Amino acid sequence: MEGGKAQCTNVIGNNREVPKERIIKFKPPLYRQRYQFVKDIVDQHEPKKVADLGCGDTSLIRLLKVYPCIKELVGVDIDEDKLRWRGDQLSPFMGDFLKPRDLDLTITLYHGSAVERDSRLLGFDLITCIELIEHLDSGDLARFPEVVFGYMSPAMVVISTPNSEFNPLFPTENLRDSDHKFEWDRMQFQTWALFVANRYGYSVEFTGVGDPPAGAESVGFCTQIGIFRKNEERAAESRVSERQDEHVYKAVFTASYPSLQQERFLRLVLVNEVSRQVESLRLKHLRRLREEGEGLLGIQPLENDSNFPSFGPVFTDAEKARIENSPKPFVAGRKFFVPLRRLVAYPKLHRICPNEDVMRSLVDDCVSLSSDGSAVVVDLHDHYDYLFEI
Repeated sequence: MEGGKAQCTNVIGNNREVPKERIIKFKPPLYRQRYQFVKDIVDQHEPKKVADLGCGDTSLIRLLKVYPCIKELVGVDIDEDKLRWRGDQLSPFMGDFLKPRDLDLTITLYHGSAVERDSRLLGFDLITCIELIEHLDSGDLARFPEVVFGYMSPAMVVISTPNSEFNPLFPTENLRDSDHKFEWDRMQFQTWALFVANRYGYSVEFTGVGDPPAGAESVGFCTQIGIFRKNEERAAESRVSERQDEHVYKAVFTASYPSLQQERFLRLVLVNEVSRQVESLRLKHLRRLREEGEGLLGIQPLENDSNFPSFGPVFTDAEKARIENSPKPFVAGRKFFVPLRRLVAYPKLHRICPNEDVMRSLVDDCVSLSSDGSAVVVDLHDHYDYLFEI
């Protein structure tokens, strides 16, 4: 928190000073600290399926969609208009098509309530409820644990809510938002959370974000957070009887992101990277010939192709060994050949497609291959070489 508090003085008609108001400033802002907390959880546990209940303006979902581990992101909120308005910001951009993800990603926004059962929210690794429960009336709050912990039963739940003990540090000591139905102190939140965890087979630990100013450490964090983890015994239980098609939520937005799991995007990326790598090797060979003044006589292996420059990609020892142990590019007449086994050895291509046969099947229609299909073939020289004196 930056500076803790600032003070200002007001003067009324008889020149008597009124009590100074205290203004708490957080750096980063408190909402960003809450989102960062969730991002840290994702970094640590790498969940594949994440849902944000009470997602509001979808800010958290927009932050989480960049995580490569996540394959499904769901937002649920009772404000349908806000979901429709924000949905377009979650659509894939041009860059997502130019550089597809490794794994599929689907984002869905549902109009619905966190206290309604919907079977599409079953089986999630992480469900977040950021500043949600304080907006629930007593009836909804009573139903919330059974729906989220009993029915949805995710592997992990993160719940944040205001800590009312912090409120006296603000200029006004009332509820922080007019829509809040309550705000708990730490004892109230922990008592509720421990009861819920015990009833539904979870463990819970408590922390928070928003440090108090110096001298007020006893009030605790401005936002208190409970991290619930499903017990192993509960995780092994089957709830088949309840896992029926209960579709209560209304889907108002959905988007699927391009990924290397989809053949058309895998082919596009693979062909582009193969062409780039072959061209890099061809130009390297021509520069070497120019520097050494060598002519071309018959078939010539490129003995020094495994030399690694001090600039460009940094290879590990294992990656260097894999490249050095693969067949070298060679020249036959006016053609330049790069074996597929050589291409598969390069780290980026090895990550995209480590199998030579699969690579051959994917690039066959887009690049020229040798008669036996073992190498990519290009002209040793092209028009631009002469223009740029390569």
